[in-house]
Amino acid sequence: MLVETLVSKEEYFDLLIKSDEKLEYHDGEVVAMAGAQPIHNLICKNLLFLIESCLRKGNCLLFPSDQLIKIEGCNKYSYPDLVIVCQEPIYEKSPNGLDALLNPEIIIEILSDSTELYDRSTKFECYKTIDTFKEYILVSTDKKQVEVHRKHNENEWLHRTFTDKDKTLKIGNCEIELEDIYRKVGFEQKAILA
Repeated sequence: MLVETLVSKEEYFDLLIKSDEKLEYHDGEVVAMAGAQPIHNLICKNLLFLIESCLRKGNCLLFPSDQLIKIEGCNKYSYPDLVIVCQEPIYEKSPNGLDALLNPEIIIEILSDSTELYDRSTKFECYKTIDTFKEYILVSTDKKQVEVHRKHNENEWLHRTFTDKDKTLKIGNCEIELEDIYRKVGFEQKAILA
């Protein structure tokens, strides 16, 4: 018989502070985050540059993948690829010094083969429990495709998919060229790695 040991949030933060890798907390389970493929990293770097350039003069803040967020409604702590906050950021203070963001507004996930289903389903449903959350961006690593989900009201999200037929898209108030998101990304690299 397999006995699963669940950990408390306090134990999670103790593990997190001692770990050399990112650990997420999923309702008592600790999940180690795997490293990312080069295509994922290139897309993330491009988005960081493009969004930060847009947000530089405003009040919004852009956080990279090292920013832990708390998802109270699902009893989770997670590391999204990118997070945007335009209000004053609010943090849950950790006893060990790693504070979790409580009020993300825009969350960007760069899809991978191993996380795509989770990002589209369970993770999205959990993110929806965050009151301040209003935009979810899913960026493909297989082709030039970005999906934008915007909160219309409490029960309805609007969805639009941008492909290589589209020149630009909006992330928050930032207008970004699709081509720039995929700058220097060679999809043939992924085929070679497969």
